[in-house]
Amino acid sequence: MLWPWSSPQSLISLRGARVSLRLPQLSDYDQWYQLRMASRDFLRPFEPRWTEADLARRVFVQRVRRARIEAEEGTDYSLFIFLPEGRRETLVGGLTLSNVRRRAAQFVNLGYWMGQQYAGRGLMSEAVSVCLPFTFETLDLHRIHAAFLPGNMASRRVLEKNGFVEEGFAENYLQINGRWEDHVLFALTRERYERARFNALLV
Repeated sequence: MLWPWSSPQSLISLRGARVSLRLPQLSDYDQWYQLRMASRDFLRPFEPRWTEADLARRVFVQRVRRARIEAEEGTDYSLFIFLPEGRRETLVGGLTLSNVRRRAAQFVNLGYWMGQQYAGRGLMSEAVSVCLPFTFETLDLHRIHAAFLPGNMASRRVLEKNGFVEEGFAENYLQINGRWEDHVLFALTRERYERARFNALLV
């Protein structure tokens, strides 16, 4: 039986000059496993603790199913980042828009990860940029929140390049690699986003 979440048809497809983003599919498993394993030491200081057991195929199947259901419900959008190369897509990382809040709040949390061999090439900055119109125009949200470890200058640069500004500091904010860690809080509002787009048209 073919479940809707196992369909190869992409529910969401976003494209930039170099990268494309979409929901994960079952056929992405091998690339995802290899990239996460190859980048394990690189990612460990910045992510919740995980082991090779978390990379099992059955876990990935659940991930694909959950990503599809959450996107259809409009609560979370877990996207993979690819370098399109003809008919082939090379997986380079992931980006998540999570915990969508409606009514008076109208915000979402942004998170992302990049495979070690693709870091430092500006790909994540572009991926975040590609997601901004989707967030503010398609989803019609008002704010995007992001947080990173104080020493993670690469993440700071990604956010600053996309117009995010520092808004605060959160003590023991998230559990990273088994420890509760402080985080710097950044955000981008619709007003700043629209102002930047308007200014870009004047250049």
